[in-house]
Amino acid sequence: MGVLVGRKAPEFNVEAVAGGREFVDSCKLSDFSGKYVILFFYPLDFTFVCPTELHAFQEKLDEFKKRNVEVIGCSVDSKFSHFAWLQTPRNRGGIEGVTYTLLSDLNKTVSTDYDVLAEGAGVSLRGLFLIDKAGIVRHQVVNDLGLGRNVDEVLRMVDALQFTEQFGEVCPANWNKGDKAMKPTDEGLKDFFKDE
Repeated sequence: MGVLVGRKAPEFNVEAVAGGREFVDSCKLSDFSGKYVILFFYPLDFTFVCPTELHAFQEKLDEFKKRNVEVIGCSVDSKFSHFAWLQTPRNRGGIEGVTYTLLSDLNKTVSTDYDVLAEGAGVSLRGLFLIDKAGIVRHQVVNDLGLGRNVDEVLRMVDALQFTEQFGEVCPANWNKGDKAMKPTDEGLKDFFKDE
């Protein structure tokens, strides 16, 4: 599939751990209908870059919630591995304190459907998908295994999408919430550059 932007996000139905301690037998994308979703993939529990990312998302979770965004992590580990990692303290490489949902993609179907399964490695690349309230992918980025993400950039993309939806304007390069945007026309572009 490759690029999913502009397409319906693939449905999933897998086991998960929610709230840091609750086993869920059936977690589906459609469970989050009417919300924005950040679905991010990471290679494996009990690794190195991964806990830094999971904690970074947790630290900004209130900001995502303010924007009606559900954060969901996904790896090819079992729900039992997720649970064990969630019980492991941060200073021992664990993710204790993470409260958003972690999907168990043990059969690698979700990673395959989102086209982030690393060839030959059997784990997911660091894919991230911003899905709108209608279930359409609006942004995606995929990093190699050793390259951690910037969670502030994820929030910026959520802000840009929501601004565009609300006002019908488009967001230029390096746009941040509160910055000047533009109408998607020749006149809008000229107006954007007129003060330079």
